[in-house]
Amino acid sequence: MHILFAGGGTAGHINPALAVAGYIKEKHPDAKISYIGTADKLEARLVPEKGYNFRTIEVAGFQRKITPKNIIKNISAVKKMFTSSAAAKKILKELNPDVVVGTGGYVSGPVLRSAAKLGFKTAIHEQNAFPGVTTKMLCPEVDAVMLAMPEAKRYLNLKKEPVITGNPVRTELSKISREEARKKLNLDDRPLILSFGGSLGARPINEAVEGLIKWHNGSGKFYHIHATGKVGYNTFNNHLKEQGITLSDEITVREYIDDMDVCMAAADLVICRAGAITLSELCVCSKPSVLIPSPYVAENHQYHNAMTLKNAGAAEVIEEKDLSRESLIEVVSGLVENKPKLKKMSDCASKAAIGDANERIYNVIMRLFTNS
Repeated sequence: MHILFAGGGTAGHINPALAVAGYIKEKHPDAKISYIGTADKLEARLVPEKGYNFRTIEVAGFQRKITPKNIIKNISAVKKMFTSSAAAKKILKELNPDVVVGTGGYVSGPVLRSAAKLGFKTAIHEQNAFPGVTTKMLCPEVDAVMLAMPEAKRYLNLKKEPVITGNPVRTELSKISREEARKKLNLDDRPLILSFGGSLGARPINEAVEGLIKWHNGSGKFYHIHATGKVGYNTFNNHLKEQGITLSDEITVREYIDDMDVCMAAADLVICRAGAITLSELCVCSKPSVLIPSPYVAENHQYHNAMTLKNAGAAEVIEEKDLSRESLIEVVSGLVENKPKLKKMSDCASKAAIGDANERIYNVIMRLFTNS
């Protein structure tokens, strides 16, 4: 069995493919896994690290904002669209996979389109509530459409019923209990607020969280772990010092959270962006959240993601345009000491969780393989 994945650009497109690939290898150790991506994006590092056959094509996305500079980029993107299709066909004929699976990002476009034209079995997985352009274009052409969130269905031109699979999440997130996690972090029964804005950080979130920490500093009511991201770490700590706030056992500031399984399990309330994988992890871990969608992503898809959890009763949403120290304090203060409210939100998150996403996606791939 030979499964070929295509997708990349961001971890949100790459990690689902790697999670499913790993699951397939667990079930079928002799299975061959290949991956087509780009040479200059994150997949070029992450995929080879897993030991999978990695091939590249040169492709670029289109710039939606029309400027002289972007017009030149779009002309280049058009040229690459034709050359990438030819390159994809060549690799597909050489590898001859049984099933081709796309997980989003513009690199998956020419690969799946070429695979469908050549007669290979094809499937696409969409992680977000509002589908990307690539997914919208490919849905009528592929053999199977998998959606992480049912809300995405209404935006797509579908020839057949999609399979709701959820998003694959890291298995370690469900292996540690709240009690074990809090013991590892040396916490008592006081609520823990966990906040982060991504690996690079998000300045608006850091600034609002500064105000939140100042608000509860010295109260002794809460624990708080905040990850600033790489860009904002020194600035954040300097601002706290300027305001006379001393870090303690109750307030921890990190650049990056490398034990997310422990911190997530221990947390009573999570403040974060609304990337699709992050929201799936919140649901699997049954965590109430305050979501601050990034407005800088394609089709504003994080807002649509966030609203799925808000509508489910599992989250509160603050759009970045409305985010301030005051607005964050108002929302968090209304939640963090309200145990019945947090319990209700936790139950709603748990109900929204799809804990067997890997198995569901695997089953779709195996059906295509059996019929290939």
